[in-house]
Amino acid sequence: MSPRSWRRTHLGTDADRATFRTLHTAGLAAPALREGLTTASAERAVPHLRALLDTPALALTDTAGLLAWDGVGSHHEVQVPDLVASALDQDTARVADLGCDLPGCRVRHAVATQLTVEDRVVGTLIALAPYPTGSLVRATHEVAVWVSGQLELAELDASRTRLMEAEVRALRAQISPHFIYNSLGAIASFVRTDPDRARELLLEFADFTRYSFRSHGEFTTLAEELRSVERYLMLEQARFGDRLEVTLRIAPEVLPVAVPFLCIQPLVENAVRHGLEGSDGVGRLQIVARDIGQECVIEVEDNGVGEDPDKVRRALAGDSELDSVGLGNVDGRLRNAFGDDYGLVVETAPGAGTKVIVRVPKFAPGVHT
Repeated sequence: MSPRSWRRTHLGTDADRATFRTLHTAGLAAPALREGLTTASAERAVPHLRALLDTPALALTDTAGLLAWDGVGSHHEVQVPDLVASALDQDTARVADLGCDLPGCRVRHAVATQLTVEDRVVGTLIALAPYPTGSLVRATHEVAVWVSGQLELAELDASRTRLMEAEVRALRAQISPHFIYNSLGAIASFVRTDPDRARELLLEFADFTRYSFRSHGEFTTLAEELRSVERYLMLEQARFGDRLEVTLRIAPEVLPVAVPFLCIQPLVENAVRHGLEGSDGVGRLQIVARDIGQECVIEVEDNGVGEDPDKVRRALAGDSELDSVGLGNVDGRLRNAFGDDYGLVVETAPGAGTKVIVRVPKFAPGVHT
């Protein structure tokens, strides 16, 4: 085979190359559409959508009017509201004669198709051309279906973000009463006997609450999460004194790993509240973070009173009747972020203490701090 023949075979047929170009162009439009249907996203997506349909002009609208226009014939923009209104009234593509009298204008007809998200019409895609053809109508419909799919993914992303934010708000509301009451009580006990210690604890309390209640992204680094845990434990040690011993063994390699915001501190609080408060003698709490291949494994272990495994299963299932600070919340957020293989593993039995194991991938698509 000659080099020229090999090159033609290697690159594929004309149909193959056309398919590659179409997929590439669609890929250029997708990131903007995944942000939802706004003026900014429409302006970035519409040139690529026009390239897909190869029309002189293309418009994207919401249900109220024009968001973005690309191509020639912008004097027809004033007709867009009427095109939108007519397209919203019917499920199939709407073909309209624009009645243009301007000599040489290539925009004389419009094909308007609905854009839908979960059976709800959110806008229209309008292809503008010299004259309508059956192939243009079909192509406009297919592109509108693809655009609608991208907008549905954007809505899912937004819903997922809202859900995660609601879960974090619920976790904060559940943690804060216990923590604030106990911390302020511990600080108050040092105000007269050791003012310097009281001042130090008050600063730690302020830093902890600032981290926990600030506007935060969905993820943070393990280093940031552990810094917050250390502040929490300093305040708890002020309350328990010599009755609480804490050991941390953290591999430096895993400190930059991204973890869901507030995913370790609730586990530590559970260990203190449910494991150690009700036990006699010295309570020992150990936090270990290890680097294991492609994963980071975090263990929170206490020598407390332990728990009935059936009760733990109910907590992980989100049973609201149980006084368990965030166990099901953390488990659900880990699974949503990384998949069902990354839920919490809890080893416990009455009188045997409790170990909670968290596994997270060191690198995961779409996960960043």
